[in-house]
Amino acid sequence: MLMNIKPLGDRVLIEPLSDEEKAKQSKGGILIPDTADKEKPQEGKIIAVGEGKRMENGTLQPLSVKAGDRVLFSKYGPTEIKIDDKEYLIAKEEDILGIIE
Repeated sequence: MLMNIKPLGDRVLIEPLSDEEKAKQSKGGILIPDTADKEKPQEGKIIAVGEGKRMENGTLQPLSVKAGDRVLFSKYGPTEIKIDDKEYLIAKEEDILGIIE
């Protein structure tokens, strides 16, 4: 049973893509392992988002991402956590590089 986690502030909970989803195949059919691009941005799916970023004037700025979005994020920004033997990441919105549509 998945524990309910609600990220705080401008943080998001990301489920990284599985090894099968990470493996890429070139147009020529050559399998490129994940180890070939360790320094490149990582991909994942947003599971939950915080309420937003609190601005200096006290207003709340909502996040640009929502649960269900597939995103690219900085490899070294998020914090890794493990829940029920499954790995997740908690990241600030600034660690997200873009939404994959």
